[in-house]
Amino acid sequence: MNRIAVFGAGSWGTAFSMVLADAGNEVALWGRRPELIEAINATGTNPDYLPDVPLPGGITATADPAEAAVGADFAVLTVSAQSLRAGLASWRPFLGPDTVLLSLMKGVERGSALLMSEVIAEVTGAGPERIAVVSGPNLVREIASRQPAASVVACRDEGLARRLQAACHTSYFRPYTSTDVVGCELGGAVKNVIALAVGIIDGLGLGDNTKAALMTRGLSETTRLAGAMGADVHTLAGLAGLGDLVATCSSPLSRNRTFGACLGRGMTLAQAAAETRQTAEGVTSCESVLALARRHRVDMPITETVVSIVHGGAPAGAAVTSLMSRAAKPERIESGAAS
Repeated sequence: MNRIAVFGAGSWGTAFSMVLADAGNEVALWGRRPELIEAINATGTNPDYLPDVPLPGGITATADPAEAAVGADFAVLTVSAQSLRAGLASWRPFLGPDTVLLSLMKGVERGSALLMSEVIAEVTGAGPERIAVVSGPNLVREIASRQPAASVVACRDEGLARRLQAACHTSYFRPYTSTDVVGCELGGAVKNVIALAVGIIDGLGLGDNTKAALMTRGLSETTRLAGAMGADVHTLAGLAGLGDLVATCSSPLSRNRTFGACLGRGMTLAQAAAETRQTAEGVTSCESVLALARRHRVDMPITETVVSIVHGGAPAGAAVTSLMSRAAKPERIESGAAS
């Protein structure tokens, strides 16, 4: 049995804690609000995020990071991408020198344009053999309902990836392993930006042809960036790429798609945030994704359009028309993606 600390008592942290507990691990779930922690321990549910889902035995909630981290084999990080650096800096003194750091976050840090694994390495000094990520089509509500799902556990150390795979393998959650950390992280981060675009299209009342085109071309953008950053482009044809993209762009459970739909219907950024109420990582990460694209000289027109709407105030309908009016060119299938 592993002892696992999960930092972040939101919906995804809670749902993944269920997976870990169902796989036979002892889980300490950390949250920053004592009143929520008390409610979780008292009721056996997370009343703020998954109120109708009974939590399995093996999960204990705490507001004390030292208590959560003591003796932990793995520390699972599930806070928002933009709060990771500050949170991890405060938890670092309590983490053991051999504790494995597992990121469930799908974003790119604002300002630095660092991937989450890079932020973890920078803050903790941990080497790549201690840092791993989980990414894939993992809509929280479905996992909390124990509906069948699959994902990817990626680590540069293949042996560690297999250890983590065993730690979260249940009858309903099937993890695969990979050594391509960068590819898995980019798939998870950029699909949120593409899901915003698909949501905007939905909010504008446009149809499935348009959405299919955006998803396909969005995958192409992601694959180009992944290749430029040294990832295995074939990763983007798998669960952490295409799989996650399809789920996030297609489901009404997707925060980013829902946020985009609000923008497409004419809501302001503040109004869309109030409507969705939970973090849509693509909103804060899209500028950083575009910064990565420019740094690596990769053309990402869909990402540029999303940034122009979300942060530049461009009218959604006009921005989409501008995107569609770009110069025509051939579609070339190279290295597993359309270019």
